[in-house]
Amino acid sequence: MLTCKDIRTIQLDDVDLGNRRITVGGHVRPFDDFTHRAVLDWLDHRRSRWPNTANPHLLITQKTAVELGPAGKLWTTRATRNLSAALERLRVDRQLEEALTHGADPLHLALVFGIDEETAIRYADSDRQLLQAEIEAGVSPR
Repeated sequence: MLTCKDIRTIQLDDVDLGNRRITVGGHVRPFDDFTHRAVLDWLDHRRSRWPNTANPHLLITQKTAVELGPAGKLWTTRATRNLSAALERLRVDRQLEEALTHGADPLHLALVFGIDEETAIRYADSDRQLLQAEIEAGVSPR
């Protein structure tokens, strides 16, 4: 599972824009279009706001731009506090969407999200159940 600490400690060298992937917690994860665009936009903002920072972390703040450490836990909490969906819910939805898109392949889910095999199998099973329900309801599967 991707934690706030994992996100806060991502470094610029962990981002591979050319290959559309990022390494988080030792796991290489591909970027979807939304995430790729968000990272590009953030990097543009970061460069314009703090052009001379030596901080190697992807996410920095006014305070950490003049230091070398990651953004603080409080900053992460404040940045996500008023979201209409909780990060945990977004994570679950993203994993389920990936399962629906790639045919309920537990190996694919484990590789993309760095989740254990039991969790990957659970998501794949949920995907199969959703697809079966759509078929039974006469809705065209995705």
